Amino acid sequence: MMDWTDSRCRVFHRVLSRHVLLYTEMVTAPAVLNGDRARLLGFDPVEHPVALQLGGSDPAELARAARIGADWGYDEVNLNCGCPSDRVQSGTFGAVLMKSPDRVADCAAAMIAACPVEVTVKCRIGVDGQEPREALPAFLEAISGAGVRRVTIHARKAWLKGLSPKENRNVPPLDYQLVAEMKTAFPGIHISINGGVTTLDEAEALLARGLDGVMIGRAAYHDPWAILGRADSRFFGVGDPLERPEDAVGAIRPAIERHLAEGGRLHHFTRHMLGLFTGRPGARHWRRVLSEEANRDGAGLEVLDRAMEGLVQAAA
Repeated sequence: MMDWTDSRCRVFHRVLSRHVLLYTEMVTAPAVLNGDRARLLGFDPVEHPVALQLGGSDPAELARAARIGADWGYDEVNLNCGCPSDRVQSGTFGAVLMKSPDRVADCAAAMIAACPVEVTVKCRIGVDGQEPREALPAFLEAISGAGVRRVTIHARKAWLKGLSPKENRNVPPLDYQLVAEMKTAFPGIHISINGGVTTLDEAEALLARGLDGVMIGRAAYHDPWAILGRADSRFFGVGDPLERPEDAVGAIRPAIERHLAEGGRLHHFTRHMLGLFTGRPGARHWRRVLSEEANRDGAGLEVLDRAMEGLVQAAA
């Protein structure tokens, strides 16, 4: 979710659910060590619980970056071994690390030793010519031996040559059964599943197969009310914070006001809100107004009000 799930996105998503675990975009360990930490790591306290997602392959760098992330207040530090983009391949991290389980184990062990919060791993079921039924259990054996107790598995192989990052999200077939079998084979590891899940019904069905959690990415971004707006009552046994998606607009308004007062642009928030009314009358008007007007110089909350007015009229 690089370039998608920034802090403004997470603040908006937290309005919809108080309990789902939110993840940052992937940040490389060298960037954390040498870059603008306030820009890369800063987040609003309302985002908790929130996990920092790191990319890298050097144990010492990752250990230092994980400790810095913990010092910034993140609830979890996640090592990404699943992203197939060209950028991560050239840096020898992301999904290419599925080929080097011992290196990942060394990285995880160093991170765990340096970091006071939980260190987790996200991976694929395999890459390129690997046989997933051989590669995945070997990978889990290595990282569990290093002390990792929580893993999120994207239930597709990644083809590092021949498929684009977008195609790697859709073309390789899903193998939910293999991931479910890994929970049986490794009962001491908390295993969440990722890939292709678009509804809460699908998530519930996967949990019923014995898995410990479900990670939902793009579906939660493009239709946030359907995924996040009812997640708390469905999976956490508490009331949902809002009754209607319209309530989310009022709930996020104070955060947008503060952002604008600090010199931010309306678009920084509203670009993450385009799918709030997916499937409802007026959704097209909502998207059009925000897309066309929110990025203009000086755009303020009046743009949000116009988008809402058209939505209300369409629903009348």
